Amino acid sequence: MAEALLPIDAADSILDLVGHTPLARLPRVSGAEGVRCTLVAKLETTNPGGSVKDRVAVAMIDAAERDGLLKPGGTIVEPTSGNTGSGLAIVAAQRGYRCIFVMSDKMSDEKVALLRAYGAEVVVCPTAVPPEDPRSYYSTAERLVRETPGAFRPDQYSNAANPLAHERTTGPEIWEQTRGRVTHFVAGVGTGGTITGVGRFLKAQNPKVQIVGADPSGSVYSGGTGRPYLTEGIGEDFWPTTFDPSIVDRVIEVSDADAFLTARRVTRDEGLLIGGSGGTAVHAALTVARGCDPDDVVVVLIPDSGRGYLSKIYTDDWMYHMGFLRAGGPVAGDVLTAKGHAMPELVLITPDRPVRDAITLMHETGVSQLVVSVTTELPLAAKEVTGTLRELELMDLAFRDPAVLDHPIDEIMAPPMPMIGIGEAVARVVECLDAVPSVLVLDGGHPIGVLTRSDVLGFLAARSPA
Repeated sequence: MAEALLPIDAADSILDLVGHTPLARLPRVSGAEGVRCTLVAKLETTNPGGSVKDRVAVAMIDAAERDGLLKPGGTIVEPTSGNTGSGLAIVAAQRGYRCIFVMSDKMSDEKVALLRAYGAEVVVCPTAVPPEDPRSYYSTAERLVRETPGAFRPDQYSNAANPLAHERTTGPEIWEQTRGRVTHFVAGVGTGGTITGVGRFLKAQNPKVQIVGADPSGSVYSGGTGRPYLTEGIGEDFWPTTFDPSIVDRVIEVSDADAFLTARRVTRDEGLLIGGSGGTAVHAALTVARGCDPDDVVVVLIPDSGRGYLSKIYTDDWMYHMGFLRAGGPVAGDVLTAKGHAMPELVLITPDRPVRDAITLMHETGVSQLVVSVTTELPLAAKEVTGTLRELELMDLAFRDPAVLDHPIDEIMAPPMPMIGIGEAVARVVECLDAVPSVLVLDGGHPIGVLTRSDVLGFLAARSPA
């Protein structure tokens, strides 16, 4: 009689591997901060698609199929920062659906390439337009749903399956893995599904568990308007229905600089490659942990890997260019400081204003160039800069055709000034000014001032011995 073969230990589908992610301590990072409690990370990076959004993708498509909203051969259309798209693309590959994803142009190139690798179609939309603009992220997604036969939009921002997935899976896993000892749960807030679902489950087990949201500076959850942060995947400019604020005990605001530098630190100190949203969550978790007792257990959710951010936060050139790192010796920020405050460092005007308003503003402020941007509200994001106006060019245009004074600025403006990080060397500033009369200085991705050739000459002259 033939010997019975043992079954192969293998999942029947890649979707069977979603969830059951491990916990890992962060001893080097927490030790350096003098943390006395236990700090552990919930590594959602081990999901098949590399992020926490795999859980949500499976749950939303299961619900859509059950409710008859998504039929065989249908098309999934969703605006995404990348991770939800990856999860949906994996489900679609398994079940034979077409995918169209809408992304903003602040997302990394790696994220766009990843979605296309799964066979999805990706439509990239400009960040520097208002939400009602037909080119915007959400407007484009709505148009594609209308135009695409058999389209289904999961809408993770209002889909009840989103928080429910975490209430049924992520929360119970954390409770079981910590043996019910978890005292604090920290997660970034985007759609709010993760923190709402996990929070509901943990508080049902122990109402004393503290639920803490980590939020990029400028997002609505920490009192902002939804701009102008660079951190991807978390933060919002509106309040999704998938977020239940009554579950959250505290929200900690985290700057892009703290998020990105923390992510780099975790990667180098712990060997754990995490993204900017993970850096936001860890920074907030360390803030919580520093005030905890030795018996407390802080769980921080790491939503995705840093592989999708290699060209940004893990590339030194990008970090210097955006003003997150500082070179040795004199830098652009030193030249900006040396200018003093005789005139405003940054004068903004929107592209819809008439040219004569720009000339008036130049006279009032005493500047010879204006930054044209979609908003005049500070702080400004680099992506919100749309052009430049210079006094000499305006004078030439107005002399040749006085009617131009009543034209909107966007008809005659020059391209945006080259941008340079506040921590980049003065030599780099000089190199840029060889080709253009002025550059825009960025601090943490935010334009803060303009430098001209005369500014650099004045700075160098002041440093030279008499």
